[in-house]
Amino acid sequence: MYNIYTIKDTFKLLPEYFDKDIQDVAAEVLQKKYEGSIDKDLGVIVAVFDVKNVSDGLIYPGDPATHHEAEFSALTFMPKVDEIILGEVTELAEFGAFVRIGPMDGLVHVSQITSDFLSFDRKVPAFVSKKTGKNLKKGDIVYAKISTVSMKTSIKDSKIALTMKPEGLGKIEWISTKSSSSSAQRGATPAKKEAKQEKPK
Repeated sequence: MYNIYTIKDTFKLLPEYFDKDIQDVAAEVLQKKYEGSIDKDLGVIVAVFDVKNVSDGLIYPGDPATHHEAEFSALTFMPKVDEIILGEVTELAEFGAFVRIGPMDGLVHVSQITSDFLSFDRKVPAFVSKKTGKNLKKGDIVYAKISTVSMKTSIKDSKIALTMKPEGLGKIEWISTKSSSSSAQRGATPAKKEAKQEKPK
């Protein structure tokens, strides 16, 4: 999901920055250009750092700025289908829950939250199961699997679909409760077997 790449690019140094440290200016310019943008091959560029190998400047006719080449590291985020993610519920709507995954939000459609029948309580707001008492609200931490990814030219236009229905996924409290219940059942099983094997006196 997260990767670090080394990128080479050029940047423009305007005359008002000629008295500044070129390394600092290069970092500032490249961060403004790249951070928050999306590259179709690399994903969302989260951070630009470790700017180095800044070249001497070139001057072009009619342009008072100098143009430099530089090399830098970029931390990127590329969601992959079938990846399991840990995220926070940031918003609820009648059709589902939005979950924050790094720099992006994914959508868990209401049909993919759990196998239980859920109703949407607008007052809380929260999704609630009357049968099991499960509820999902803003701020909850969940495990989910990425179902589909559609990366566009901006974070706003990109879409990630998630599911929490498979075994072992969902709100952390649901998983913990289920695990405790399963452990208790497994602990009781050997005792029953031993009782069956005991011979009457």
